[in-house]
Amino acid sequence: MGPFLLTFVYFIAAIVVVAVGLVIFELITTKYKDWQEIEKGNNAVALSIGGKIIGICLILAFSIYHSSDVLDTVIWGGYGVVLQLIAYYIFDFLTRRFSVEQKLHEGVVAVGIVSMCVSIGLGFVVGASIT
Repeated sequence: MGPFLLTFVYFIAAIVVVAVGLVIFELITTKYKDWQEIEKGNNAVALSIGGKIIGICLILAFSIYHSSDVLDTVIWGGYGVVLQLIAYYIFDFLTRRFSVEQKLHEGVVAVGIVSMCVSIGLGFVVGASIT
């Protein structure tokens, strides 16, 4: 497969993995809907979702660097989505003084920034582990 076509295939695969991940995240938030909050200008939710997108894309990028084919990249991307979900629940559990979901819904930007950093940081860790 030529490099231009292969790049396009990876591009499409990444869009699909990220879209599926975002749908899953939308389903697990019960106090608000991500895109409605973003439309209303909720920066905390936008930061949190942006971090998840970057975290998943980091895992996809590392996978492309180290995998032999597109299917491997899609599998790693799916695994990355699962790990991002786990990270979200761990982050929420570790912040027992408040609900991350509630604070994001309230627009607390500090919580959105930390949520974004958790997603991006773990994206780097998971990505670097792919060999």
